Amino acid sequence: MIKKSYKILVTGAAGFVGFHLSQNLLNLGFEVVGIDNLNEYYDVSLKRDRLAKLEEYPSFRFYKLDIADRKGVESLFAKDRFDIVVNLAAKPGVRYSLSNSYAYVESNLVGFINILEGCPAILIMERVYGLLAICRFVNNS
Repeated sequence: MIKKSYKILVTGAAGFVGFHLSQNLLNLGFEVVGIDNLNEYYDVSLKRDRLAKLEEYPSFRFYKLDIADRKGVESLFAKDRFDIVVNLAAKPGVRYSLSNSYAYVESNLVGFINILEGCPAILIMERVYGLLAICRFVNNS
């Protein structure tokens, strides 16, 4: 059962899906921490406008962070304990991936591993759809 006191990490929070998920979670009363690298693949001003709407909620915090930044992700997980992690951060675009495969490996695979490594040792993976992971952590304290 998901409690409204849960702190939820949403990666890719400035993207279309991440923004709408974060907004819905905030409207339901959850605390949301959003991260995004604000890359220029899509219009950055659109991403900033979305974040401005999310920052109107007192229970929302944002960090500009690339999930491929291992030290940055480690630092985030060291200072915050998340009850739920939703990984929506990924480099989009199939055609671009054909000519820039290493950029996709770095963002989508290495970044995903960094997020998983940041999760506490005791976790239950409820669903994994491609690079979307929803994790529920068991707190034994």
